[in-house]
Amino acid sequence: MGRKYKIWDSDRLYFVTFTIVEWIRIFDNEANMNIIIDSIKYCQEHKGLEVYAWVVMPNHLHMIIGRKGEPTLSQIIGDLKSFTSRQIRKELKEGKESLAYQILVLNGLKNSRNQDFQLWQQHSHPIEITSDYMFDQKANYIHLNPVEAGIVDHPEHWEYSSAIDYHGGKGLLDITWE
Repeated sequence: MGRKYKIWDSDRLYFVTFTIVEWIRIFDNEANMNIIIDSIKYCQEHKGLEVYAWVVMPNHLHMIIGRKGEPTLSQIIGDLKSFTSRQIRKELKEGKESLAYQILVLNGLKNSRNQDFQLWQQHSHPIEITSDYMFDQKANYIHLNPVEAGIVDHPEHWEYSSAIDYHGGKGLLDITWE
């Protein structure tokens, strides 16, 4: 039996979610937020990652992403999660006594795929975008996340989202338009 959530065709668009283990609020910290934003930018500039919509929340992020060619979308996701995990670990390690750091170490020790630290849940649950309607539905879901969480009153007011781009402004990441 295969996994339900898998990138079957790397040339298609996918809705993905990256979640911090145990939903720890890692991105309440500006330094950690910058790590994820800078890492996505790097993947856009050097690996060909196409970002169509995105939001970073305190304990997870959603994106609609694509990639044509090499490296594959799965490889880019793996690289992005691995790099950000190492960088955020360094950031958290300075406050080694923090509860968040201790929980991430315990999760890493419980998981045979890690040595002693785990930031991200294992899967990104990629869902292939199969229609314009589905794209719009997922982009709206992404942009409304901070509103639903009570962080802002209007999607375009959340700096860590592409909602501002969809309202005529310029956000933190370059958006691919098709």
